Amino acid sequence: MDDARLRILVVENGMVACLPKKPVTLDRCRFCVHSTHFEAKGKKVVSPARAYCSRSGASEEVNLKTVTKVWCDDLQGEGFRSIMSIIS
Repeated sequence: MDDARLRILVVENGMVACLPKKPVTLDRCRFCVHSTHFEAKGKKVVSPARAYCSRSGASEEVNLKTVTKVWCDDLQGEGFRSIMSIIS
């Protein structure tokens, strides 16, 4: 999916606005099927959920304390959906 079609969520106090008036923690966001990338220390990396689902094996661990943005492909307003619903 083209980045122009993704939502870019800014991290504030370790939370992102998953849905309007429904912030979620990055801990939860990293296991969401909709998170595609995280930005940490100015570097864009594949989200842990996406790396796991695609078996691409993320090349590095994402330190959630340094994440400033999350790219999200939830354009329909579904909200959090765990990768466990896909892999179980």
